[in-house]
Amino acid sequence: MTGIDVEVAPELWQSLLALKDGVPVPPSSAAESRTWQLYAPLATGRPEGFVIAQLGQSLDGRIATASGDSRYINCPDGIRHLHRMRALVDAVVVGIGTVTTDDPQLTVREVEGRSPARIVIDPNFRLKPEARILADDGAPVLAIQGREGSRPGRVQPVMVAAQDGRLNPRDIIAALAARGYRRILLEGGAGTVSGFIAAAALDRLHVSVAPVIIGAGPIGCNLPPIDRLAQAIRPQTTIHRIGCDVLFDCVLERG
Repeated sequence: MTGIDVEVAPELWQSLLALKDGVPVPPSSAAESRTWQLYAPLATGRPEGFVIAQLGQSLDGRIATASGDSRYINCPDGIRHLHRMRALVDAVVVGIGTVTTDDPQLTVREVEGRSPARIVIDPNFRLKPEARILADDGAPVLAIQGREGSRPGRVQPVMVAAQDGRLNPRDIIAALAARGYRRILLEGGAGTVSGFIAAAALDRLHVSVAPVIIGAGPIGCNLPPIDRLAQAIRPQTTIHRIGCDVLFDCVLERG
C-alpha cells in the first residue's frame, strides 16, 4: 500500500502548535480533517493528563532484528509523524533499555516545534553520562527512580515508590503530572509500553505497521496471557495511511 491520508499543511500545523500553547483555534474545515482528529488530542491533553504510546513494527510484529537493529522499520513519513507527536507533548518517556540500546536523541528535528522534556525510567541507575538524551539543548532531563542514587549533574531525579520491586506506571504518570508534565508520549521500549498497557495506564496507542517482514526478533507488545478471546483488549481504532506505513490509532481506557 502506498500513499498518505494524513496531510499536514503549514497552516494546520501552526494551529496545532497554537492549540498546545492554549490558544483557541477557530472552528474550520481543519477541525473535521483526519489529520486534526489524529493530532488534536495530543495538543489539548486533559486536566488529569493524557498518555499516548507509540510502537513502530513490521508486518509480523517485530520492532527490531534478532541482533537489535531497528533503524528504520518505518518510512520517512512515519518518522515525521513521530516527531510531530514529540512536538505536541510536554514530555517523552522511554525505558533505560531503549537508551542503552538505541541511544536516541528524543528531540524534534523533522518538523517545527519545541523539543519536549526527556524522561528515562531508570530504577537501577544505568544511565551513562555520554547518553545523547543528556545533550544540553535547554530541554529538561528527568530520571524516574525508586531510591536515592548518583546521577549526571543535568538530570533531575523523580522519586516513585517501588511496589514489589517495580515502579507502577500510574505512579510514574502522577509524579510527572505533579511536575507539570501532563501530555506524555511513551516512546519505548517494548517492555515499557507493554507494562503501561497491562496497567491500563494509557489513553491512546499508536501502532505504525511497516510493509516489511523481519521473521525474527523482539515483538512490540507482550502482555500477561489470557484464556479467552473475550478477555482481549479491543480498542476503538481509526486507521490512517502515512507513506507506506499503516497507522492504527487506538483509544484505550486509562484505569
